[in-house]
Amino acid sequence: MARTEYYDDSTAPEPNSLVVAASAVVADGSGRILLQRRRDSGLWALPGGGMEMDDSLPGAAVREVKEETGLDVEITGLVGTYTDPRHVIAYSDGEVRRQFNVCFTARVTGGVLAVSDESTEVRFVAPPELDALSMHHTQRLRLRHYLEDRDRPYLG
Repeated sequence: MARTEYYDDSTAPEPNSLVVAASAVVADGSGRILLQRRRDSGLWALPGGGMEMDDSLPGAAVREVKEETGLDVEITGLVGTYTDPRHVIAYSDGEVRRQFNVCFTARVTGGVLAVSDESTEVRFVAPPELDALSMHHTQRLRLRHYLEDRDRPYLG
């Protein structure tokens, strides 16, 4: 299924769903950040996705990281909340979502790095290499907030 992200775009379709989602910035001991290249858009992104009925929000982040990268993680903190109504995601099945995303920090506790059916590549990326990767600016915003090492989470 294809995915198109819009931001502050008057041509974006009207949302027909609101999805609670979680993502995680997972850094290794060298400060490199775990990213995946999404199969549905070709863009690089943090691992994450929608919360399920039996999830907690931190649990959703842990589950999504495992599903999308093969790694087991534990949540260590909070980057921020991302709820901008100008960000709309349209899927080829007709869903047009407004997404409420909470971005956590996490550390690896196990697992084996692996590509999933949602990605074409997964790897740890050094912060200076981030600018060269094709990604939606909402992902860059989360990464920037993480790299700023804020004393309080972003609330937006």
